[in-house]
Amino acid sequence: MKEVLREIGMVARALDSISNIEFKEYDLTKGQYLYLVRICENPGIIQERLAEMIKVDRTTAARAIKKLEIQGFIEKREDTHNQKIKKLFPTVKGESVYPFIRSEHEYSNKVALAGLSEEEGETLFRLLQKVRKNIEIDWEYVKKGNKRNY
Repeated sequence: MKEVLREIGMVARALDSISNIEFKEYDLTKGQYLYLVRICENPGIIQERLAEMIKVDRTTAARAIKKLEIQGFIEKREDTHNQKIKKLFPTVKGESVYPFIRSEHEYSNKVALAGLSEEEGETLFRLLQKVRKNIEIDWEYVKKGNKRNY
C-alpha cells in the first residue's frame, strides 16, 4: 500500500506552514485561524463542538480559544438558558479577518487541485471524506482512553 498518510501529512503541514506565515500580520499563529474560521461560520458554537470539528482535545481548543479571546478575535457569551454554557462568537475584528482567511483557503484549494479535472477533484474529495470517517472512529475510541490493537 502506498504511504497515503505521509502524503496527506506533508500537504497538511505545508499548507499550515504557509498559512502561519501569511496570517502572521494579523497576529494569528499556530493554526488559530482554523478556530476563527469555524467560529465565523458557526457563530454561537460551543467549545466542545469546535474541538470535535477541528479534531483536537479540549485542552488544546481551550488554549487556542483563550488566545483568540485575549487578542480580540472572538468573545464568549453565556447561553440564555444555561449560564454554564459559553457560546463563541466572532468580534468585529474576527469578522474583518475572515474574508482574507477564506481567500487564502480558496487559493490554496485551487493550487492543490491544479491539473486535476473537476471529476478527479470530486473523487479525491469523496475518498478523503471516507478516510476521515474511518479515522474518526479510532479518534473517538482513543479519545475515551482506549488503546488500539496494532
